[in-house]
Amino acid sequence: MATIFSACSLSNFLSPTIFHNKGLSFIAKVPLLHLKKPLHAKSLTSLETNISLSPAVQTFWKWLQKEGVVSNKTPVKPSVVPEGLGLVAVKDISRNEVVLQVPKRLWINPDAVAASDIGSLCSGLKPWLSVALFLIRERSRDDSVWKHYFGVLPQETDSTIYWSEEELLELQGTQLLNTTLSVKEYVHNEFLKLEKEIILPNNNLFPNPISLDDFFWAFGILRSRAFSRLRNENLVIIPLADLINHSARVTTEDHAYEVKGAAGLFSWDYLFSLRSPLSLKAGDQVYIQYDLNKSNAELALDYGFIEPNADRNAYTMTLQISESDSFFDDKIDIAESNGFGKTVYFDIFFNRPLPPGLLTYLRLVALGGTDAFLLESLFRNSIWGHLELPVSRGNEELICRVVREACKSALAGYHTTIEEDNKLKETNIDSRLAIAVGVREGEKKVLQQIDEIFKEKELELDQLSYYQERRLKDLGLCGEAGEIIGGDLEKFF
Repeated sequence: MATIFSACSLSNFLSPTIFHNKGLSFIAKVPLLHLKKPLHAKSLTSLETNISLSPAVQTFWKWLQKEGVVSNKTPVKPSVVPEGLGLVAVKDISRNEVVLQVPKRLWINPDAVAASDIGSLCSGLKPWLSVALFLIRERSRDDSVWKHYFGVLPQETDSTIYWSEEELLELQGTQLLNTTLSVKEYVHNEFLKLEKEIILPNNNLFPNPISLDDFFWAFGILRSRAFSRLRNENLVIIPLADLINHSARVTTEDHAYEVKGAAGLFSWDYLFSLRSPLSLKAGDQVYIQYDLNKSNAELALDYGFIEPNADRNAYTMTLQISESDSFFDDKIDIAESNGFGKTVYFDIFFNRPLPPGLLTYLRLVALGGTDAFLLESLFRNSIWGHLELPVSRGNEELICRVVREACKSALAGYHTTIEEDNKLKETNIDSRLAIAVGVREGEKKVLQQIDEIFKEKELELDQLSYYQERRLKDLGLCGEAGEIIGGDLEKFF
């Protein structure tokens, strides 16, 4: 029976779309998040006299003033914060009060690319590729509208795509390592195609050499700073808005809007409007929530930080219906009829129940032998409901055994124990090692949780009610205790 379930494996999922669009995605640019007390200032000096700010940041702010984006009435200003650079309140700010508005003419998005000199060249590219190429080109131009904005952007973050080989060794055994390597390979291949088809044949439009490092810089900026799913906007960078850092204290993503309003003395335009999700005192840092649904591994990959919140720890279980399965066609038809496919990825989070559909799909993948009658067309409209409950002891025992074996195999792939990770966390380690330790410890805890869930299911196998027993009860042939009711059974068939 093991061959029935041979396709079940635990591995990582790399979305082919690369960009996560679970709600309004805010992408950060900060090192490991340190949840410290917010800043409080009894008096705030003018930006020009704030000696902790770099000249580039001060020049950027002056550019925003010139463009009419900020003024003396703007309730926030840039400041050095524990995360690096952020925005702090100049005055008390109420919850849901507007803290900044940026006109559409300063957004960096596919529309800006289309209106540029390289617009026609990029018309057939994936949106993120065209914006990445635009970012690289604009950064090299002295006359770029966004020149002063590029001056405050980092060269890299703590995202795992920028880690050295030695740093990546600390992720040994993790799904994050597999994802990181896959993403880097994907980006590298996209650059080679772009270089061959767009950059080199049009060196008049790209007079400055573009390297793979340049492309990774642009990819990281998009991955870590782009907003998505505004009205008619799936990928857009908003200068100034992307200075706002993330905090786990913010539990809503509902704080960014696209509105129509004044964009200068005599002009109106669409504005990116951002409201504070928290009530703030003067001197407090403004925070938002980047994405409530991302795991710590996704936060590390996209933004270069993790949360201390254990509920962010996750592991992705990958299930697949094998093409060698004798009932492959029937199982695929059933899966697709119920919103699934040949391969399904289930994100399992720490301290949360198993995802909906996981057990049902597991039972479908493992279905065979004397249970295969459920795959007949007679049951096609009802089989999913039957699979939501245990089918047979053999089927249930098989999925428990295979999942537990997969968990043990995955746990054996890490080069440290949870105890060793905990000891490291008590020492003074750098931000990237802290990310690695946090992610690998989190994955191991989720794997232990999964193993424990299916261990408990194994102990309950004798107490479960299976399909045949439920069917007999429906026909009145089985008592509540599972006993077969006597009498002439032929009249029931």
